[in-house]
Amino acid sequence: MIFSVDTQRLLAIHYVYPLPLQKLQQLLSPVDVLSYFEEAHPEEIAGALQITWQKALLMIRNFQRVRNLPFEEAYAQANIFPIPFNHPYFPAQLFEIPSPPTVLYVKGQSALLARDKRIAIIGSRKATAYTRTAMDLIVPPLVAHEYTVVSGLARGADTMAHEATIKFGGQTIAVLGHGFHYVYPKENQALAQHMAENHLLVTEYPPYMRPAKWQFPMRNRLISGLTQAIVVTEAALKSGTLITTECALEQGKDVFVVPGPINKEQSKGTNKLLIEGAIPVCDGHQIVETLSLFSSKN
Repeated sequence: MIFSVDTQRLLAIHYVYPLPLQKLQQLLSPVDVLSYFEEAHPEEIAGALQITWQKALLMIRNFQRVRNLPFEEAYAQANIFPIPFNHPYFPAQLFEIPSPPTVLYVKGQSALLARDKRIAIIGSRKATAYTRTAMDLIVPPLVAHEYTVVSGLARGADTMAHEATIKFGGQTIAVLGHGFHYVYPKENQALAQHMAENHLLVTEYPPYMRPAKWQFPMRNRLISGLTQAIVVTEAALKSGTLITTECALEQGKDVFVVPGPINKEQSKGTNKLLIEGAIPVCDGHQIVETLSLFSSKN
């Protein structure tokens, strides 16, 4: 992993101010401010990014402080592979989502990002044994047809999705809402370590970024953006899972939903999705057949 001068500068600015791609592009066009960022006037940065000049001045000073740090060595020692938006490994489908990330930081088998067949399995953090049963019916056919399962390493359904995929011999990707210096939730430390060695962890946040509530809805757009379709096992009416399904629908992705008992709180959100037109699913074979049918039509 050898960084060019431009990549070093990009990683430095992203380290001090992890701005999304639209914001970064304001520093690249019509004038490439990034190429002389440390010498730029604060008002020039403030105007480009629509921030106060005081914040722009702080950015410039922080950039001056870190621009010559050995990012290449530090990331390599931590087994972190940064993938900027202009890198060949950057997933092209992420350019189609609202607010694409500027950099993806990955740990593990980065080749999984090159696979075309990826599907998200998500659900409630308070998922019940019903979700675990659904995983046993849904995941094996997906693994058999070489789908990579993507989820968010959260409690409940996300954890079950990763564990089921590993149990049945498949490959799985966790999209995190924080930097690699942290694991959230902490009880998934062993799972995260296993995935960093044998599967893949992905985040758009520099390593020092702590978990924060606002970052998880942002994370959800990446889960959807990296996949062909979404599978929802359980979700209450106000579940954060519904944010991911909204992202999927906005991106034109198929949403598969496991029907649930009408008297269970964790099925009210999923059953509502079905009423609104989501595709009911009872096993993985249905998903494979449906996606194959749509693929052949295209």
